[in-house]
Amino acid sequence: MKQGIGDYIDIVGAETISKIFKKANKLYRKRIANVNATFLGGGVAEILGRLVPLMNEVGLDAEWRTIHGSPAFFDVTKRFHNALQGGSIDLNAHKKSVYLNINEEYGGFTQLDIYDCLIVHDPQPLPLITCYKKQQPWIWRCHIDITNPNKELWDFLVKFMVRYDAIIVSSEKYKKEDLPVMQRVIPPAIDPLSLKNKELSEEEIMYYINANDIPTDKPIITQVSRMDPWKDPVGVLEVYKLVKEKVDCRLLFCYNLATDDPEGMKIYDIVHKKAREFTQNGDVIFVVGNNELLVNAIQRFSTIIIQKSTREGFGLVVSEALWKGKPVVAGNVGGIPTQIVNEETGFLVDPNDYEACADKVITLLKDEKLAKEMGRKAKEYVRKHFLTTRLISDYLDLLSEILQ
Repeated sequence: MKQGIGDYIDIVGAETISKIFKKANKLYRKRIANVNATFLGGGVAEILGRLVPLMNEVGLDAEWRTIHGSPAFFDVTKRFHNALQGGSIDLNAHKKSVYLNINEEYGGFTQLDIYDCLIVHDPQPLPLITCYKKQQPWIWRCHIDITNPNKELWDFLVKFMVRYDAIIVSSEKYKKEDLPVMQRVIPPAIDPLSLKNKELSEEEIMYYINANDIPTDKPIITQVSRMDPWKDPVGVLEVYKLVKEKVDCRLLFCYNLATDDPEGMKIYDIVHKKAREFTQNGDVIFVVGNNELLVNAIQRFSTIIIQKSTREGFGLVVSEALWKGKPVVAGNVGGIPTQIVNEETGFLVDPNDYEACADKVITLLKDEKLAKEMGRKAKEYVRKHFLTTRLISDYLDLLSEILQ
């Protein structure tokens, strides 16, 4: 049965839902379009898959469009993604041409000037604003860690950013003082009623664990993420080796491959090769997280969740795990510290300090009482700060301001 906004009352209370409807009063029938790069894979698609229907339910006319890119386009934009997070890039004329041409082609056959407001997500469709005669507010929503972007690429993209009426980022640390555009912090959020986050019975959890041949005889440390260099799966494997010396346990990589990320299989091959000595005896396991109920079950069954990212725009998998009452050991980078109260709801670590990370994992594996108490506090923290109801409320506030 289709979930409605009223179904969140049992989780966040009737007053919260009532306030959302009141905020929507001034926005009835306003046409809003969200534009991103893919319907499948990654946090942006997950967020929009719930946010857009809720916008419609409270009275807006909201739609979701995806830019039609080529493999070359997604290869270039993945390089842009990495460079915006501090990586290097050879920003040559060819890359610029591939990037701009796809946006121009999409703008040529897609009617976006019919909307009252456009919300454009991440770098892929950023130049779309140049393809139309601007006659309504445009918002750029950046989900990436832009703490220290590659300067050459940033300078190239700024000329598109300054055309926007507002820019949304996930953390205060991403705001740019020298960017003369209104910047608003709206952290992402998880949907507690989605297949990935809803409550599961013990029987449901074990069905998915057994169906995927996941052994149950040892504690399991899990990282749920794309196969992405910034998620540092190779580093996670190194941490596991240190943990394994002290506590007999398993490491599970629950990974997915997004359609706009051509790098994923290359990273998977590297990690799988390095893990060969452990995969042979079943101590390192790779499971494709292409089923939301499977991911849910794995997170709930896992003893500890690790998210040892070296860069992270936000990292919704952290809130997902915390919502399930699991302690998380995570890199103290990007949007992750926003979600974890260090030493209360989880542990924040220097992602490059493998020994410190391993030490926190070992502490939680050995102290079941501490892990359980951290998990209890973690769930309540997410309930207050990182659920879909807060996210739609923030968007309604911004849209009311932009469209007044």
